[in-house]
Amino acid sequence: MINLISDTVTKPTPGMLQAMINAEVGDDVFGEDPSVNALEAKMAAMFGKEAALFCPSGTMTNQIAIKVHTQPLDEMICDEYSHVYQYETAGYAYNAGVGVNLIKGQNGKITAEQIAAVIKPVHDWLPISKLVVLENTCNKGGGSFYTLAEIQPISALCKERGLALHLDGARLFNALVETRESTLEVGKAFDTISICLSKGLGAPVGSCLIGPKAFIRQARRVRKVMGGGMRQSGFLAAACIYALEHQVQRLKTDNDHAKILGKILENLPYVENVRPVQTNIVIFDVKAPYTAETYLTKLAEKGINASPFGLQTVRFVTHLDVSPAMIEQTTAVLKSL
Repeated sequence: MINLISDTVTKPTPGMLQAMINAEVGDDVFGEDPSVNALEAKMAAMFGKEAALFCPSGTMTNQIAIKVHTQPLDEMICDEYSHVYQYETAGYAYNAGVGVNLIKGQNGKITAEQIAAVIKPVHDWLPISKLVVLENTCNKGGGSFYTLAEIQPISALCKERGLALHLDGARLFNALVETRESTLEVGKAFDTISICLSKGLGAPVGSCLIGPKAFIRQARRVRKVMGGGMRQSGFLAAACIYALEHQVQRLKTDNDHAKILGKILENLPYVENVRPVQTNIVIFDVKAPYTAETYLTKLAEKGINASPFGLQTVRFVTHLDVSPAMIEQTTAVLKSL
């Protein structure tokens, strides 16, 4: 089967498996796992931050960030497509006790002007606007990404108005291989950043939260109470280090593969529309009599798995386990339906 369900389905490469076998480990809850410490130091330095925290998932890094940045009766501001709103089981309410102030952006992206317009005045009967969350790339937005030129006015506004700015950078490197922008410059724009190593980068498990030392110290406590304190997690951290050192630049191949599929879909009679394909995600709507489910059934019969994203909407995600030959096979199947 050609698996286009998600870039989370990737398997460790032989080199990554060898790095995991050779990992030096200890007890990370006591701060004594050398491989975890090395990963955290590497991630912090890459983005010019003081410290980092290794966690099991991007949802956990995001939820920890929201919790530490806010207190109950505050609110976070984000686009309506944001992962922290759509796909983290309302964790902002459950874990942090905060509200959400949604903005209708463009393909998951919002502007400084839109944010400024929704910051609430301070009244007893209103939540306090405290945190802005951006997602780069935006999953539900079809892999759309912010450039630094788009981020910097938002960063300046947040500093001026006293709001924290967090980046859900689950697929950030998919954006950076397109923009060629500096990780250090990205780091300057945000108070905190979460980055997944288990998506296109191909590690089996893990995300890092990056930020100031005092923030990460408190984040470790929140990770513990969420059940995220791991022990010999250096075996996983070693895979993440390998991914950072060997599998970043190849993300451009995944992005290019997605663009090939997007171009094919644009010209097929059963496709209503295709969202702009900017990185490794392709989202499109099929026409009746197809529904997403019936269309995906047809694809599965021909050896391709993908995800429903609505009644008529389908998502493809390319990744390191999708080869050029698989892309050719997929295009042939798409044209045959």
